[in-house]
Amino acid sequence: MKAISMDETTQISPDAAEKITSPGWLPESMGMARVTEDVQRPMDARPGLFWAMLLFAAMSLAGMMFLTVGWQLHKGLGILGINHPVMWGSYITNFVFWVGIGHAGTLISAILLLFRQRWRNQINRTAEAMTIFAVMTAGLFPLLHVGRTWVAYWLIPYPNHRELWVNFRSPLIWDVFAVSTYFAVSAMFWFQGLIPDFATLRDRAVNKIKKFVFGVLALGWSGSSRDWNNYERAYWQFAWLATPLVLSVHSVVSFDFATALLPGWHATIFPPYFVAGAIFSGMAMVVTLLVLMRRAYHLEDYISLRHLEMMNKVILFTSLLVGYSYAMEFFTAWYSEETYERFVFMNRATGPYWATIWTMLICNVFVPQLFWFRKIRRSLRAMLVISILVNVGMWLERFNIIVTSLSREFLPANWGHYSLTVFDWAVLVGSFGFFFTFFLLFIKFFPAISMSETKMVLLKPGAGGKRADR
Repeated sequence: MKAISMDETTQISPDAAEKITSPGWLPESMGMARVTEDVQRPMDARPGLFWAMLLFAAMSLAGMMFLTVGWQLHKGLGILGINHPVMWGSYITNFVFWVGIGHAGTLISAILLLFRQRWRNQINRTAEAMTIFAVMTAGLFPLLHVGRTWVAYWLIPYPNHRELWVNFRSPLIWDVFAVSTYFAVSAMFWFQGLIPDFATLRDRAVNKIKKFVFGVLALGWSGSSRDWNNYERAYWQFAWLATPLVLSVHSVVSFDFATALLPGWHATIFPPYFVAGAIFSGMAMVVTLLVLMRRAYHLEDYISLRHLEMMNKVILFTSLLVGYSYAMEFFTAWYSEETYERFVFMNRATGPYWATIWTMLICNVFVPQLFWFRKIRRSLRAMLVISILVNVGMWLERFNIIVTSLSREFLPANWGHYSLTVFDWAVLVGSFGFFFTFFLLFIKFFPAISMSETKMVLLKPGAGGKRADR
């Protein structure tokens, strides 16, 4: 892997650029054999220095996080910034943030599949992987937040001799069901799409170990019409299952707040507001990953500027929805003439956390408006910066919702101030290391682009004078 340098808007060769006429926006001359070779090449090549350095950095951050977690399990939650009255701090903020990141993968895979958007075929695999790893990262935080992590399995209802059950009326239990269901369906959907590619890698493997591993993962795929028929039917069924989960998961997460009576949380707009924000942050993370990956692995013919531009339009649209939600929150607080509700929102704008909310507004509402300009929508450097800022803003959004409402609620005698300790920061930064460790391993050892689905949208499958393979 070579070092990344952003050279904007001229990533596609002039000959290829004007011949992208297939439903998947691929060059007209591309054939099946070339797709297989291009996708498999990074997997066969020896790990580059740049990839190894990134993996080392990511694993170091993840290691720092687990050391901090070990220290927390030894000393207790007191090492964190949480205290009275802010009992939910960085861990719940991180949980909501990472669950939101996981939304774009299923959106791209399932919803665009049902709408027969074939341009998704080159980017869905990366987005699905991002979903899996983001939900895995999110799942760490409720386990850590409960304090006694070793008995976290009590969150799961299971038959026991004392006939004790979890409190099904608690939104936190709804989270357990919603997130675990979402993860299970997303993982099966992701693996289902990989099966034909595993079979291709099995048939082309020269190494016995790879042949065995991919042979097991391919589940006996032979490429017969019966295999393809069953595959297509199962794939669409998973898409139908996953689509409502995109809307339900973050709606359920928003109920953690909306069902409370705390000023700033008790709002009916939270479910759609959270879903829009989740798609917003997830799309930004997908853009960040794709921009880096296409340049590092020379995938410009597969992940074109048109793909990235379409995702930037989604970011722009969801930014407007998120901005509207922010405005409605303030309007509802003012229109309700509820003293405490009005105070909470004034406190957010002018209180001790004013800098976080104004930074959030700049990152989430004002900066994405630059995507109205086509030149910026198609600039790799601009979209990389904007997508990172969006994710910074979305983390701050969750921080503002949680901390500002808890720190100053009904009684001034109960007010307090919350700030992250060095251990909070270590776990937050380490969570990115945990996520990127899995993602870097994925793009090295798994096909980062779906070979089978990309071949479905080729205009000339056997182009290039080579026989089309599987």
